[in-house]
Amino acid sequence: AYYAFDTPETLDFHRKDHESKGKTFIYNWHNRLKLDNSLSLTPDEVEKRVNAGEEYVIRFLNPPDENVQLKDIIRGEVVIDTNTLDDKVLFKSDGMPTYHLANIVDDHLMEITHVIRGEEWLPSLALHQQLYDAFEWKAPQFAHLPLIMKPVGKGKLSKRDGEKMGFPVFPLSWHESTGYREAGFFPEALVNFLALLGWNPGTEQEIFSLNELIDTFSLDRVNKSGARFDPDKTKWYNHFYLQQKSDDELVDPFRAILKNKGINEDSLDDRILVNIISLIKERANFISDFWELSEYFFVAPTSFNDKAIKKHWKEDTGKTMNQLVSMLEGIENFSSAKLEAAVKAWIAEQQLSFGRVMPPLRLIIVGDMKGPHLFDIMALIGKNQSISRISKAISRLG
Repeated sequence: AYYAFDTPETLDFHRKDHESKGKTFIYNWHNRLKLDNSLSLTPDEVEKRVNAGEEYVIRFLNPPDENVQLKDIIRGEVVIDTNTLDDKVLFKSDGMPTYHLANIVDDHLMEITHVIRGEEWLPSLALHQQLYDAFEWKAPQFAHLPLIMKPVGKGKLSKRDGEKMGFPVFPLSWHESTGYREAGFFPEALVNFLALLGWNPGTEQEIFSLNELIDTFSLDRVNKSGARFDPDKTKWYNHFYLQQKSDDELVDPFRAILKNKGINEDSLDDRILVNIISLIKERANFISDFWELSEYFFVAPTSFNDKAIKKHWKEDTGKTMNQLVSMLEGIENFSSAKLEAAVKAWIAEQQLSFGRVMPPLRLIIVGDMKGPHLFDIMALIGKNQSISRISKAISRLG
């Protein structure tokens, strides 16, 4: 290492001069003897300037005409020509160490065995290895991970990509950016997704528990090239882990959603909520999807899908629904199976087609042509609520 007294103005002049000639200014073996440092000055001159309080930095002395042999777990053998390296600053003019020196000393003192970092740090590996050699310390093993790339286009993933395309980038909320936890992702889904982002086990397996990842993961199977981030794949993983949770596990978070929506969830028995969850869970990617998928269980529809009305509500549909109400009023056991059998038998007796009854009935009960098995919905909202919704729809739609 050596003292360098070059002022910021002097260095800025050299940079601009090189840029004007289409070159890049590098402070190293080819010009350091022409610059203002302890290599071009006598020891007495250096001592005087230091004692006089002149500002200086400490630079690393890169040897010329050597090849630095480097080994990276992911990228294999790497050879760097020292003639291409600049003499990095190790101590700044305020006496504080730069990251390069502090990092090496800190890792050594903490007895770090493996340094795993992004590939943007690969150009610093030669300096870091040389510093370990200069201190006569054993260097840790290095692994430089590929970057996570944008979902579309070129370049690495950024916070702006998440904001533009509507997906989280940080694990937890940070300032105005929503984190994965707050967006409703399960930890195991995120860990599983990230593990396979740039790594593969050599098989078709995509689902791993944390213990399986610990047993299977190895750095030598990490890809060298960057992996493209796929927001839809994160939802796929979350959907999978949501389906693995028992319906009972999801009752409490579902109650919290209902309470937030103004539903008196205290009056609802756990069994009812479990049954509703069992009907909607398969269609959900997140627990937060439950309300949109189940709103009609708790709130009667106040509007109906216009396209569905035009398609399924005919001139005599109101009359047919009135006759259906009379039949429903006589059913004592309003379970899904009994209800389905009774309605199908009534349709047959009336010599009606299922298309004249079932689509408009779903539209009345749900407000749209969506949802799970219709008779499951009617059984859960109950006889009185089902008849009430049919009657109100008849009054409204005619």
